[in-house]
Amino acid sequence: MSRAAMILAAGRGERLRPLTDRLPKPLVEAGGETLIGRHVRRLAGAGYQRLVINTAHLGHLIEEALGDGRHYGVDIVYSREDGTALDTGGGILNALELMGGGPFAVVNGDIWTDYPFEGLALAPGDLARLVLVPNPHHNTAGDFALAAGRVTARGPGPLTFSGIGLYHPDLFCGCEPGIFPLAPLLRAAATRGRVGGECYSGAWTDVGTVERLEELRRSVG
Repeated sequence: MSRAAMILAAGRGERLRPLTDRLPKPLVEAGGETLIGRHVRRLAGAGYQRLVINTAHLGHLIEEALGDGRHYGVDIVYSREDGTALDTGGGILNALELMGGGPFAVVNGDIWTDYPFEGLALAPGDLARLVLVPNPHHNTAGDFALAAGRVTARGPGPLTFSGIGLYHPDLFCGCEPGIFPLAPLLRAAATRGRVGGECYSGAWTDVGTVERLEELRRSVG
């Protein structure tokens, strides 16, 4: 079975306006490459053959930029959320049948990182594996705790969810189609002891504001 990954690219990018009035956030450039183009290139290099990209705001521009993926040596298919974006959980559920039936990686389209995607793997019985990062200044409270490779919804020394994870389709069992976030599903699974994780201390930026975009551009050239 080919390895599948999804890039979440349907967000509006309100805090990056007016730039995102004419450009979807994943097509913002840093270091001479778009955020999403860099993800596609690095996922392809990590052995992911099938990439699913969800789109909404100006999604046709993402399709024009990436095409069917042959330039990168991968197969890209699009999950179009026409009208209203479905949020992270709803967007993944909407695209689930495109993922091939096995565990699949997911990465937010608006982050920049050098995380090695080839290392993602689920432990037996787990529903998810999360990549956490040290808390940036804009999320000092963190999102999840991590102890001995296990993620918990609460605990000492919380870390920030990077937007990178590996998920089993059963994580979405019982979910109804519509607009909903991913985080509550992850917290519920973590409470049941079914989420593994790691802390990644390498390069990672959540490109959520103009200021953070400019800071990233200065750092990567």
